Order: sequence, then structure tokens, then C-alpha cells
Amino acid sequence: MLQHIVWTVSLALMMLVGFGWSFALLRSGIREEEFAPLQKRAYRLRTRFFWGLVAVFGVPMVYTLIDLPYDAVRVAEGSGAVQEVRATGHMWRWELSENRLEAGRPVVFRVTSGDVNHGFGIYDPDMKIVAQTQAMPGVTNTVRHTFTRAGTYRVLCLEYCGLAHHDMTAEFTVGERS
Repeated sequence: MLQHIVWTVSLALMMLVGFGWSFALLRSGIREEEFAPLQKRAYRLRTRFFWGLVAVFGVPMVYTLIDLPYDAVRVAEGSGAVQEVRATGHMWRWELSENRLEAGRPVVFRVTSGDVNHGFGIYDPDMKIVAQTQAMPGVTNTVRHTFTRAGTYRVLCLEYCGLAHHDMTAEFTVGERS
């Protein structure tokens, strides 16, 4: 729920900035007669470059916002009872309450830390990240995800937590739905 509120507020603020920028752009007047010919050419080139950047980066930005919030989309795709996994990070290991999950059923990961901050990242069998959150002492963060593919998934620490940070991993298996 909180993620949906943050997403809505962020979208509203982005629109507000966009409207403010558009207003300033439309209200600004350019007196081209004050420019020398070389300045006019540079100004036109800069304007084309700017709109080119907007086209190149604006479209992907909007496209990536379509599926937000990610958690709600992935959980809605699953069906069945929610599976819960408690994950606790310690220097330099993860404790998972479950190591076998079912594909197609929503999973709620409740993530915390017993010592320092850790980054909780879940990677699929191809080592592509599928979900992540922060593991912090005294705080429980929630990650919701529905695994659609069976296989062995890995949990890696995404925040440097000391000398053996690179060995801070855990595995769990997602099996076909029974």
C-alpha cells in the first residue's frame, strides 16, 4: 500500500515539474534579431539536440513507469494462498525460513537484519535480478513476488557489509505447482 502511495506522489510531482517547465518554456520569448547568425545556428542546434534527448530518454522513462508499482503487478498475477518467507541478514549469511516455494503462488518476503544494513537481492536461475529491498536492523521490509518459473534462485547481498560480503548468499528452490 505504501509503495502505491509513494508511486502516486512521485508521479504527481513529476507532472508538476513538467507543467512548470512547460509553462516557463511557453512564456519565454526569444528575440532572434538580437542574435548574430552564428548564435542563431548554435541556438537551433542546441534546441534540436534537446528535443532529441527528450525523445530518446523520455519514451523509455514513460515505458518503465507503466508497470509500477512492480510488487502489486507481480502479486496480482499469482493465485492461491500466499507463501511467507522470513529473511534475516547477518554478517555474512542469510537465514531463510523457507527454502522451497511453489511457482505461480504469491510470496511475501519479510526482510530484516540482525546486525548491519544489507541489500536483499533475489536472482533467477539466469542470474537476473527479480526483486530487491534493504535489510536493516530493527526494520522489517516486505517484498512481494510471484515466481512464474521453476528453478534455483539465489539471494545475494547488494550492500557492502564487510570483508566476506562477496560470500553472503543463500539459495531456495521454486518448484512446479502441485
